[in-house]
Amino acid sequence: MCVGVPMKVVEINYPMAVAEAKGVRRNISLMLLPEGEVKVGDYVMVHVGNAIEVIDEEEAKEIWKALDEVMAMIEGEGG
Repeated sequence: MCVGVPMKVVEINYPMAVAEAKGVRRNISLMLLPEGEVKVGDYVMVHVGNAIEVIDEEEAKEIWKALDEVMAMIEGEGG
């Protein structure tokens, strides 16, 4: 299964950026998106270190809610 996670872009130095999710910052690549399409403050879907799509904040929140629910279920099975 492939999983992308939503992250908020906090710094851009195209073709690279710094993005943050849940207090964790990561360097990500913007090479799969046209230069100028992503701005600081935008949310992007990140897969294997690459921003693959710009999404809105509400969609990012919904995805994180679903991911949190899945993680809670997985953690509940192990303990």
